[in-house]
Amino acid sequence: MVLKEVENEINRIIDILKRDQTIDGSWNYPFETGISTDAYMIILLRTLEIDDEELIKQLVDRILNKQEKNGAWKLYYDEGEGNLSATIEAYYSLLYSGYVINSDKRIIAAKRFILANGGIVKSHMFTKILLALTKQYPWPSFFPIPLETLLLPISFPINFYDFSVYGRANLVPIMILADKKFSRKTPKSPNLTDLISTNKNEFSDWERTNEWRSIHAILKEGIKNLIELPEKIHAQASERGKQYMLNRIEMDGTFYSYFSSTFFMIFALLSLGHSKDDPVILKAVNGLKSMKTVINDHVHMQYTTANVWNTSLISFAMQKAGVSPFEPVIKKANQYLLNRQHHQYGDWVIHNSQSLPGGWGFSDINTINPDIDDTTAVLRSISQVAARNSNIREAWNKGMKWLISMQNNDGGWAAFEKNVNKPIMNMLPIEGGKFLLTDPSSADLTGRTLEFLGKYTKIAKNSPSIKKAVQWLEKSQENDGSWYGRWGICYIYGTWAAITGLKAVGFSSEHKSIQKGIEWLKNIQNEDGGWGESCKSDLYNKYIPLGDSTLTHTAWALDAL
Repeated sequence: MVLKEVENEINRIIDILKRDQTIDGSWNYPFETGISTDAYMIILLRTLEIDDEELIKQLVDRILNKQEKNGAWKLYYDEGEGNLSATIEAYYSLLYSGYVINSDKRIIAAKRFILANGGIVKSHMFTKILLALTKQYPWPSFFPIPLETLLLPISFPINFYDFSVYGRANLVPIMILADKKFSRKTPKSPNLTDLISTNKNEFSDWERTNEWRSIHAILKEGIKNLIELPEKIHAQASERGKQYMLNRIEMDGTFYSYFSSTFFMIFALLSLGHSKDDPVILKAVNGLKSMKTVINDHVHMQYTTANVWNTSLISFAMQKAGVSPFEPVIKKANQYLLNRQHHQYGDWVIHNSQSLPGGWGFSDINTINPDIDDTTAVLRSISQVAARNSNIREAWNKGMKWLISMQNNDGGWAAFEKNVNKPIMNMLPIEGGKFLLTDPSSADLTGRTLEFLGKYTKIAKNSPSIKKAVQWLEKSQENDGSWYGRWGICYIYGTWAAITGLKAVGFSSEHKSIQKGIEWLKNIQNEDGGWGESCKSDLYNKYIPLGDSTLTHTAWALDAL
């Protein structure tokens, strides 16, 4: 009886998925990332004086819908009373929209929360930068990464390509803006000075760490050795930054297809003398608008689209559920994925010069920023037909070569690049630097790559590549038996990926690493039979239970068990 119910439910979901497939073969399900992108979009449109009132009203509606009873906004379900930075961004955008006024009880409640939690000076670095470039908060006297860093050679101990690609995409425009101390205000700009509860500018904390002074000295020494007059070097660095951005604009006008980097790029170009009506800026704005989606009847600005990721996972799941790879729904998905394989060199080639392109990226229009997770997901989804179709076989071979070439020297796999994990980078006083500055091997990506290689390829399980990856996974297991997952929440996620990966390459269920992982999963199961983990695990670097069970965490745990 239960099995029949399960079968009926699987068929019901398959029918929904078939109906939801778009005409190009992908699944364009939303990629939800909170309210910050909604707030930033309102601020961008108002600052550029683009009167898209329909969109602004729609975003205002969603932001207000997400407000908590105490006036705050949260980043995740169990985030205490709320998140200060998200609340400041929401407050600012609502007032800037012109559709919510100071005397509105929702604004009064938000202001009360902001001031009770320290005001603007206690907000996140990115929030302060947003406020600085729109003349709501002073720029710091200096930025911790000199603009001239862009000119340092790859051979230098610290250079621009030691930052992760995600870090580079966001930091380049910010470095230009901080260097120019650029800010732009309009007649519609609200006044947020009453949110600054102290005269102290906490950007100045950048100057106070001994580690940073050491790194800054190294950078200054390298810059001093550049063979040009200081003024000329500075101009060259500014131009290098500009060209870095322009050369990585995707077809839709966005910079690397990310919302934040495109947002900052627009302001950086303004600071370099571009008009707000410049075609590059207008196309970038339209690119951001194209990422608009609807979630629960509310308009949301996605951080990026997720079509490649969605399509590879859904196509694979349908095939595992019994849909033939020769059915039209899978054939259309395969064709979409083949069309999204990368053929251009991206920044990944800096640390992996011997490989040809062949990976896949996350978003619909991504052509130069492939990643390991999407590449293994796509290869997994086309694995059943790779041997029978010459076009798919060619794509498979290119993808496999790129994937294997991206293994880090330590044996693991990172997300976007190879060997971008210098410990010294973590000393930079950049908030959130753990994710912004480096791209280390992670248990989730290494485990899933092993699971793919072990189950869907003919690579020998005792090959040097697999042996190195296994050794890295064994070393990275936590004392309690779990693994930390970098790209999801968090320890359940990493443990699932590691166990399924190790099993796929021949580990026995009785192996001590797997047994420790299994015992840990059993010990954290909830009374209702499910599993659930708080986002706080990622903040505090230890497992913190959510208190409730989620479908996602339960599925990961069950798959591992």
